[in-house]
Amino acid sequence: EVQLVESGGGSVQAGGSLRLSCTASGFTFDGSEMGWNMGWYRQVPGNECELVSSISSDGRTTYADSVKGRFTISQDNANTTIYLQMNSLKPEDTATYYCAATHKWPCEMRNYNLWGQGTQVTISS
Repeated sequence: EVQLVESGGGSVQAGGSLRLSCTASGFTFDGSEMGWNMGWYRQVPGNECELVSSISSDGRTTYADSVKGRFTISQDNANTTIYLQMNSLKPEDTATYYCAATHKWPCEMRNYNLWGQGTQVTISS
């Protein structure tokens, strides 16, 4: 079964750090001729889903302005896991974080066709 599994969420105080992981099951990011591009989204209930960061199959990265300089997206050499290192966390970073995969780059949220189940991140002040 092809799926994405997130982990690493939790509760920390403002100023702290967390590292989220997203592991591919049943495929690798370079296992397709088109390659897989990956994104981290976050959502707070009642708000729209926000693209936090993305990484293309050839390593290009994007970041939301709200996380630039604090978050770093990366990928392991085995092409099965991406990470989101989150530093200097703020209460407004509290959300459910989802990873997603798409063959399209650049792309919109509707182009992501494989999603993980989400992991909760809670930042207290």
